[in-house]
Amino acid sequence: MHAYFDCFSGISGDMFLGAFVDMGVPIDWLQKRIHGIGLEKFDIVARDVKKNGIGAKQVTVIEKGHSHPRNYGDIVRLIDDGALSDKVKKASMDIFSRIAEAEAKVHRCEIEDVHFHEVGAVDSIVDIVGAALCLDYFNIESSTSSPLPLGSGFVDCAHGKLPIPAPATLEILNGIPVYGGSSDGEQVTPTGAGIIASIAREFGPIPPMKIERIGYGSGSRETCDTPNLLRVFAGVRTDAQSQVTGDAVCVVETNIDDMNPELYGYVMEKLFQEGALDVCLIPGTMKKNRPGTKIEVLCPPEKKDAVAACLLAETSTIGVRYQWVQRDILKRFKATVKTRFGEIQVKCVQGPSGHRRCTPEFDSCRKVAQEKNVPLAEIYDVVTGAVQDENLLTFMD
Repeated sequence: MHAYFDCFSGISGDMFLGAFVDMGVPIDWLQKRIHGIGLEKFDIVARDVKKNGIGAKQVTVIEKGHSHPRNYGDIVRLIDDGALSDKVKKASMDIFSRIAEAEAKVHRCEIEDVHFHEVGAVDSIVDIVGAALCLDYFNIESSTSSPLPLGSGFVDCAHGKLPIPAPATLEILNGIPVYGGSSDGEQVTPTGAGIIASIAREFGPIPPMKIERIGYGSGSRETCDTPNLLRVFAGVRTDAQSQVTGDAVCVVETNIDDMNPELYGYVMEKLFQEGALDVCLIPGTMKKNRPGTKIEVLCPPEKKDAVAACLLAETSTIGVRYQWVQRDILKRFKATVKTRFGEIQVKCVQGPSGHRRCTPEFDSCRKVAQEKNVPLAEIYDVVTGAVQDENLLTFMD
């Protein structure tokens, strides 16, 4: 499904949960899943409210007892060790990583030294993990958001009185369409900014779509100009873009001009073992006109530390760079194709027009070439011809 976030009054964690509960996510289901990460001393309460005559859900997290602030490492462990699906863990960690990166930049410190207060509190953890669960509940694969109103004035937090938008919020929204808004107060919180920056692939008007669900989530602040609501539509996109999904990944890179080139193949293998999605070795000219190599690694956000540690341990570099990026991905499928050499695995993608194309899978072709003592190029030619007949294809789950 595709979701459109109509953020005419901004977005916060509780507004997000409220909108999805209004769309049909059961509170009991949500609370039970969040208990699975070892966070149990809380209740989630939803009540019906009206803002300017519009019915909505207002979600409140009630903490039982007092909890201590958590740092970034605490939150990573909490999510990694929790009874959540890999998809939910990845989505949760991407949101937290964005907020941690922003806080580290604002406070001029390393991400490991970021000590969360508001975001490390129970209600914010519930909001973020709950947001990932809500997306998974309705199988939201892509999202679009309206530009975000930021508000004005000042907000009180653990660090004291801060200008609106809060510095971390502004950092998270770098590169995202925003405007001042007409409200005196905070309209986009750091949690809300982290969520929408993580999941929205486009910013602008409602895309062509068939709407199937609508939800309204209420904020806690009363406003006199516009209803303090987040409106979410969910449904099926009806344009070519519906064939494209997106996610957030981390790019980790370093430049090297003093390493034995025989080591690069081993380093590449190690990086894939640590969770890299792709590794690229790019030749270049370094300082003093030395020939060098740029190692560029694409990895899931939660694998960034492992990839960086691998580069620092296995190469001669003394430092790495990293950044969070968004990517668009065509829908991919695994399949086998019947040939005169037996069944051989192929990889398939579905383009924006809906047309599906399949190409030989190298490892599978190489294995058959070795077993049959046939040139690899011949195997490729046979597979390339066979995939043109859909009756010969068998798609895997």
